Amino acid sequence: MSTFQLSVLQEIGNIGSGNAATALSTLLQRKIDMKVPSVRVLSFEEMMEAAGGSEMVAASVFLRLEGEAPGSMFFILPLKQAEFFIHEVTDEVNFSFTNPPYSEIALSALQEVGNILSGSYLSALSDFTGLTLLPSVPSLSIDMVGATISYGLIELSQTGDLAILIDTVLTESGTNEAIQGHFFLLPDPDSLDIMFTSLGVSGNE
Repeated sequence: MSTFQLSVLQEIGNIGSGNAATALSTLLQRKIDMKVPSVRVLSFEEMMEAAGGSEMVAASVFLRLEGEAPGSMFFILPLKQAEFFIHEVTDEVNFSFTNPPYSEIALSALQEVGNILSGSYLSALSDFTGLTLLPSVPSLSIDMVGATISYGLIELSQTGDLAILIDTVLTESGTNEAIQGHFFLLPDPDSLDIMFTSLGVSGNE
């Protein structure tokens, strides 16, 4: 993938993050800023390392993309940062992943946050490319990163060999607290070429 193609993906990520920040600000009723510091192309092994390592337990929201450029998307958050969202969105201010079983309300709230963020990126990608991209109902898992990703890929018989990482940093206006999450877009074979063709971006630019 060329540097220019990566720049295009980062720009799409920045616009998606703006949409996501607006949606989150509405949900949390406070000003949330969101940035995309980098976009990288990784192998599956590098993808697990970027998410904290295959044995790290994390909260993951998974979406399957259908339509003209099918693929898969994972949004992965460290547990401490997932707890932050649950505290902010629900009345369960003492919720902790160290105290299972977890309440359905807490898990539903976290799944909705993942759904909002993922949907914002997909909307930006669909608007830019003009392609129809339809997300599946999101699924949430609390498990080791390696298990979560491997299960998702096996279920889908994934045959691609790369993932696009969209680093994401959320900050609340007026505070220094930042939340970092990772979006991983895994296009099916041929989907990436379809996207770049729609954007009028060749691999030689």
